[in-house]
Amino acid sequence: MYQFVTGPLLWLSFAIFFIGCIVRIICYIRGLDWQADRVAYTTHFSYGIKGAIRSIAFWLFPFGTRSWRNNPVFTVVFFVFHIGLLVTPVFLLAHNIILKERWGFSLWTIPESVADVLAVGVIIAAVFLILRRIALSEVRILTTTYDFLVLAIAVAPFVTGFIAHHIASDYKFWVIVHVICGEIMLIAIPFTKLSHFVLFFMSRAQLGMDYGIKRGGMKGKGFAW
Repeated sequence: MYQFVTGPLLWLSFAIFFIGCIVRIICYIRGLDWQADRVAYTTHFSYGIKGAIRSIAFWLFPFGTRSWRNNPVFTVVFFVFHIGLLVTPVFLLAHNIILKERWGFSLWTIPESVADVLAVGVIIAAVFLILRRIALSEVRILTTTYDFLVLAIAVAPFVTGFIAHHIASDYKFWVIVHVICGEIMLIAIPFTKLSHFVLFFMSRAQLGMDYGIKRGGMKGKGFAW
């Protein structure tokens, strides 16, 4: 079973993940309005790309935007959650051992102690996000069961991985559960809200180009919009 979930099933999961993300990106670009968006972005690309880079960069760093600065606690929790979510699975030693065994290459790895801190940070941050959705009326009114399900899919690999490594007596069983949870997350990314893994960059770039070209960025340049 272990050979199957870390072999063919893992290949399939990555294939669905990569192809699905590419399709989502293509659909996003094709969904832009031809007159309002793509013509302006293409013709005035040099102005737009500056706005796109600026928009992405400010939102990628803690307290880089006014919105982050106005919500410091949420900002810290948000970045703890997302940094752990991205860094841990990519640079975990055990994962890179599998990469080396299956595909002949591996990446730089982080110490297990750092991975443990990141994993616990993800779990604690997830609990905070759940409580926030329940406690704050302005967030609760927008929350559905779907949101909790997506969060559970994202956090399950960390919970099961931590159990397998530190708690469980049946290590092999929990490792298999952990791998399956990770593959479910990979498969779910293109089809759920987890797609913001890639669409964040698309939407921020679009907004940045929008402001860089059409909303004052080209003021005084003779631009009709």
